[in-house]
Amino acid sequence: MSSATQERMKRVVVDHFGGPEVLRVVEDDAPRPGPGEVRVRVLAAGVSFTDAQLRAGAYLGVPKPPFTPGYDLVGIVEQLGPDCTRLREGDRIAALTVWGADAERVCVLEENAVEVPADLDPAEVVSLVLTYMTAYQLLHRTAKVKRGETALVHGAAGRVGTAVLELGAVVGLRMYGTCSARDVAAVERLGGVAIDYQHEDFLARVRELPGKGVDVVLDGLGGKISLRSFRALRPGGRLVVYGHSATLVHGHKSRRGWIEWYAATATVALWGLLSPRRRVSAYRIQKLREGHQVIPRGSRRPLPVGGGPRDPEWFREDFRALLELLRRGEIHPVVAERLPLANARRAHELLESSAAKGKLVLVP
Repeated sequence: MSSATQERMKRVVVDHFGGPEVLRVVEDDAPRPGPGEVRVRVLAAGVSFTDAQLRAGAYLGVPKPPFTPGYDLVGIVEQLGPDCTRLREGDRIAALTVWGADAERVCVLEENAVEVPADLDPAEVVSLVLTYMTAYQLLHRTAKVKRGETALVHGAAGRVGTAVLELGAVVGLRMYGTCSARDVAAVERLGGVAIDYQHEDFLARVRELPGKGVDVVLDGLGGKISLRSFRALRPGGRLVVYGHSATLVHGHKSRRGWIEWYAATATVALWGLLSPRRRVSAYRIQKLREGHQVIPRGSRRPLPVGGGPRDPEWFREDFRALLELLRRGEIHPVVAERLPLANARRAHELLESSAAKGKLVLVP
């Protein structure tokens, strides 16, 4: 195809790190799928706190600008690259892209795409790709929870926290969640026991429980909270650190937050190594897939990944489990707002205020 007839599309671009104001929408050539890739027409792209961290340069493994953000998508396969054998044109798929999803068309590796039933709402399904997948794998792949155990989740009214409460109820966990006073009712509606962190000490509260603690703590905040969370574990307990929200302050990267996060994470990891009866794990969703690649424009290097589970089939298996829970009505992903691609900046501005209201979705 000559450049004169090259298909055009729109995509969101981060030219330099910063707040929502650095986002802009550009028109560009549509990508062509390479070997093992499929080109997808995007139906829904999620906007998450992780996207804000990418935009601000506060995410581990963030690409250098310019790049297109967008961690997850649902779309329709419209072109197959060489060596594709599983998917067909017209198939509806979901993919964890890490970046690149905020575009009208995106190329993803066929092996990283998961089939999606065509009768489900793409905006609801995209909530499963990052938010509910994170919650599911925190509980089942990393913490390996058992029915009847007690778990504490920080930020219980946020997107992942809400998913943890729903999924924890499905498997019979006793759930506690830290939240602000305004979100107590929301946490309790999902069956969790709310701990108002502004007026209560979560560590003192859980130490009043039998066993003087909880079996599992899921910590998406990091920093000093991780140190206190370790002390909230009863013998046999597991702490899973999966986030670093304190490294982003008012939409911008916080160097002080990063220093505190690294120091606290190293300390709590050492405690876990030295403790005979308590375990510390770290979770990052993209660890599951070696060979990660998204190609909004040409190829990009994979994100660096650390230790931990890396079986790509786990992602597909867990996603199918989540689809089944969605069909049975046991989980209820909430779409806070659907915005056109041109309103990407507005979506990022809404992130902080919409955490307890559900998922923000860009609809190209």
